Amino acid sequence: MYMRIDWKRLSLTVCWVSLMALFFAQVEIQIEGGAGWATSLPTWRIEQHWLLDIFWGGRAMTGYHAWMFPFIAMIFHLPFFFLHTWNWQLQVRAVACIMLFWIVEDFLWFVLNPAFGLDRFTPQIVFWHKQWWWGLPKDYWTFSIVGIFLFWISFRTHSNRSIP
Repeated sequence: MYMRIDWKRLSLTVCWVSLMALFFAQVEIQIEGGAGWATSLPTWRIEQHWLLDIFWGGRAMTGYHAWMFPFIAMIFHLPFFFLHTWNWQLQVRAVACIMLFWIVEDFLWFVLNPAFGLDRFTPQIVFWHKQWWWGLPKDYWTFSIVGIFLFWISFRTHSNRSIP
């Protein structure tokens, strides 16, 4: 018995989540304009707190994000309620999808936003991403590594065929 990855389902999932991220990036561009991380929205903000450094990458917590992040997580868990089912494999897949969604959505926000573009995607201009590694926000790297691992766990299948 050996493990294999269901590449077709994985590819379809990645494409669908990326399409959802594209649509949501466009929504956020319309809401925020060129003022990222809800800096010009009429919402409450907590700029400094030690818990923000641990769980939020040092970014401000806003009322906008306090409602938006759980809402997106709930959307990815909606199939559990529709189908009245849950298991660890699907839960891991939902978490991987959430990670992929936020990486793609955030990056597309910069690429598609007329106030930014790739040339302005720098630590000096994108001040709300506090930590950068190799030209990208640290969250992109950490979410990518963890997300790939979670996708691998959730899409692997068992086969009784011998290894060719």
